[in-house]
Amino acid sequence: MRIARVEPLTAARALRGPFDYLLPDGFPDVVVGTRLSVPFAGRKLEAVVTEVTGQSELPESRLAKPTKIVEPSIPEDLVAMALWMAGAYCSTPARALALVSPPGASSGVRARETLVAEITGAGSAALGGDGRLTEGQRLGLAELEAGPLRASDSSLGHQGLRRLEKRGLVVVRSDQLSRRPAPSTMDAGLVSPALNGEQLAALDPILEALDSVGTPAGFLLHGITGSGKTEVYIHAAERALEQGRGVIVLVPEIALTPQAVARFTARLGDTVAVLHSGLSMGERFDEWSRLRSGEARVCVGPRSAVFAPIDKLGLVIVDEEHESSYRNDGDPGYDARELASWRSEHWGAVLVAGSATPRPESVRRLARLRLDHRADGAQLPPVELLDMKGVKGVLHPKAVEALGVVRAERTKAIVLLNRRGWSNFLACQDCGRVWKCPQCDVSLVLHRSENRITCHHCGHSEAFPTKCSDCGSTSISRHGAGTERIEDELRRILGDESFPIFRLDADAASGKGEAERILGEFQRAPAGVLVGTQMVAKGHDFPDVTLGLVLDADSTLRFPDFRSEERTFQLVTQLAGRAGRGAKGGTVLVQTTSPEVDVLQLAAKHDSDGFLELELERRDGLGYPPAVALVRVFCGSADVDALDRIADGLVEHIEATGIEVLGPAPLFRLKGRERRQLVARSPDRERLVAAVDSAISAHAADASKSAVVIGTEVDAG
Repeated sequence: MRIARVEPLTAARALRGPFDYLLPDGFPDVVVGTRLSVPFAGRKLEAVVTEVTGQSELPESRLAKPTKIVEPSIPEDLVAMALWMAGAYCSTPARALALVSPPGASSGVRARETLVAEITGAGSAALGGDGRLTEGQRLGLAELEAGPLRASDSSLGHQGLRRLEKRGLVVVRSDQLSRRPAPSTMDAGLVSPALNGEQLAALDPILEALDSVGTPAGFLLHGITGSGKTEVYIHAAERALEQGRGVIVLVPEIALTPQAVARFTARLGDTVAVLHSGLSMGERFDEWSRLRSGEARVCVGPRSAVFAPIDKLGLVIVDEEHESSYRNDGDPGYDARELASWRSEHWGAVLVAGSATPRPESVRRLARLRLDHRADGAQLPPVELLDMKGVKGVLHPKAVEALGVVRAERTKAIVLLNRRGWSNFLACQDCGRVWKCPQCDVSLVLHRSENRITCHHCGHSEAFPTKCSDCGSTSISRHGAGTERIEDELRRILGDESFPIFRLDADAASGKGEAERILGEFQRAPAGVLVGTQMVAKGHDFPDVTLGLVLDADSTLRFPDFRSEERTFQLVTQLAGRAGRGAKGGTVLVQTTSPEVDVLQLAAKHDSDGFLELELERRDGLGYPPAVALVRVFCGSADVDALDRIADGLVEHIEATGIEVLGPAPLFRLKGRERRQLVARSPDRERLVAAVDSAISAHAADASKSAVVIGTEVDAG
């Protein structure tokens, strides 16, 4: 017998494979990664082959047969990574395999064919002689004299070309139409700058590791902002390509991809492909296919690019490795940084993770390479903490003064406020009512440009209230400030036609290509201000920015999260790094109500080593990663009784294995569901994950029947 052991691609958590299918005589060869259409529980499902064997626990008479092969297949190494990912993140093989499947596979996206016409010798003779040609045919043949054309680009069209084909005047062939993403409009900067001594010292061990082909290695490139980490990446990528090996370059946000693509493409040419969710499904499929075939050897993109189908992988780069956006919010809740490390270790590749503000986990785990000076010799900008206690309004007087200098000197500024919208919440001044989302236990945020209040969790939106529905009062106050209000305030203070104000946040950049358009316009503008959420602080290189301004810098310190201090330090330091990269230098102002706290004092001194030492000491003392492993388990349901039963059952099951569990504790209601959270922790990560996975598996059927959704987060953030 030939048996294909498969995982049907279904989201049902209670269903656990693999399942055996008999490959009948004459059925095409299948290998690990082959996608099959199989009968399953009265339906036709897509399934992925995880093993091919000659034995089954079931007799041949009870084995169903697959109906057909579905192209294209999944590379075997990605199947192995998906199966590991399912176990490491308490998910299912089916959900993990869906992530490594070709883009659009489930919706039938395929390669797109087009007709290409080419003139023959007889056609050239007819064009130059007295051949029986209409004026339209002469024009069409003249177009083809310059070279082959797609039928859609020819003035003759499909039917006209087919008529000439019958006369032997043209040859018409089918060709694959490549749906390539539009080229980046971002300036790539210098094309081939020479490396300085510090960069060469950091690059040398990376190249040595690459030269030891097949031996995995991992490095943390700890370089201050502007130190030239990207150049080190590109030189390492060039070496990997010279060896005939592929490269994955991960960036934290889609908004950062255009500049990264522009830089890598400028140096490495058409071998660079890009993968991210901002592309159309057809574009993603064709870029995936270019990588799968080897036509492209370098993949640049956000976290999903870690699944790029690159053969002979030699180098994986994780830029801005500290960013939490590398973690997937869905199921499986994977961390692309961990997958990059696993893929490097298991396939003999070199991992390079870079950041000016690396995670404590990376400092403990990876060999550290240092870039302590800016590549152009410039100094890091001075940082001043502005105490907002007693200050009225959203801008400190010193901030207003500094922005005025930027306008007068015709330079640029970046202003960061990590909240979008106009105001955080609305309240009735007479009765105190606060407008909240009917589906979530959160306040609705005012977006004045739309004259609506919106929930940033579920998307619920309603018109701005003109009076209070509880008491009838028309005295409605607006509290707090978001990027929309700051944009308006800056226009009032600074704006004119020659000094534009740009805004970059999830609202302004909601359309395809909008983030790149906004960044490109700011880059090309002779002067101006870019205001936005944390998107503006992530890796952008604008040499003419002379002022960085952080508003409400200590807001993240109020979050009940063990990473709150780390995120605050990173946000301030990263925004500070956007300023002072050019000849004019720069300054950074940080508005805060807590200027005395250690994390802000250290950020103001650009002291990442001091922060890491303090943070690792705190984590070790309190029992947080990397000292121990944590797994958060979230449960949600509209049925509170079922929710509490499942949550309590999970705790009981995990505690029975000897693992410490905190909770379950209530979380705010989200999208109409009540929620509970529990946290399990242990210094033994494998034992911890196995205990949580076992508990979820034991309660999966009951949870599914009771409409209780279970999710996990391993080592959050």
